[in-house]
Amino acid sequence: MSTEVVTLGEAMHLLVAEHGVALRRARTFHACVAGAESNVAVGLARLGHRVRWLSRLGADSSGEAVLSVLRSENVDTSAVERDSERYTGLLLRDSHAGRPIEVRYERAGSAACGLSAGYVRSAGLDGARLVHVSGITAMLSPGAREAVAELFDLARSEGATISFDPNVRRKLGTTEQWREALAPLISRADLVFTGSDELDVAETSVGELLDGGASAVVVKHRDRSAEVVTAAGAWRLDTMATRVVDPVGAGDALTSGYLSMWLRGATPETALRQGVASAALVVGAVTDIEGLPDRPHGGEDVDR
Repeated sequence: MSTEVVTLGEAMHLLVAEHGVALRRARTFHACVAGAESNVAVGLARLGHRVRWLSRLGADSSGEAVLSVLRSENVDTSAVERDSERYTGLLLRDSHAGRPIEVRYERAGSAACGLSAGYVRSAGLDGARLVHVSGITAMLSPGAREAVAELFDLARSEGATISFDPNVRRKLGTTEQWREALAPLISRADLVFTGSDELDVAETSVGELLDGGASAVVVKHRDRSAEVVTAAGAWRLDTMATRVVDPVGAGDALTSGYLSMWLRGATPETALRQGVASAALVVGAVTDIEGLPDRPHGGEDVDR
């Protein structure tokens, strides 16, 4: 069967400190995978979709670990390139519900920084209906930014829908650098998933995105509520989380839940409900992907 969704982006070998212990004092770590697009890929695969993840990894043990996790989640990694000259990125962080998470990245010059337009052209979309990428990928390197632009060009030429999340991470660049990277991308997206503050960074608004051609804009608010806005109206939901163990990964979970229902033809309101529910499950577990929900094999679609 052909691919439904293609995601493009970096995945890193993740080491999470024991829960509740500050990174500087941690002695034991839990290994997993982290990356905006790989998180969304896993979320969609668990919900029964055929997802292809495009990226580059080092020819190292961390690259093997990333591939092992994603393959075990039924994500198609057949087009992933291995680089014997560059390493797989590493992310270390702690896990706290009551204070800001401390994060350390080792990604400068990683294999993912070697993404290029030529790689995307060679990999292709394999008939996908939807592509998803975040601003993080575009900020990795000039070549990676060209790779994202090529993905958008392929999507347009092949009739695929473009989903985009700015996913601003201040450690990757200044506000001006982020604005320069986001402006030509967010305006081309059909589905936008954004924090309310990220709209300011991109110097745009929900109304401007809808006027420019987006069919839906999902906004993540600081009070942890989420809202979807379309030409037909707006719907807002409060968080469904009753227990927060680890807040990291909630945004990607919301995106995968929403996109799953979009792929099934659900209304924006129903899709938002699935996204908010997925986010609530993820924050109840440690790591970005462990709490992502599974869709029972052969389960019925929800009412639309």
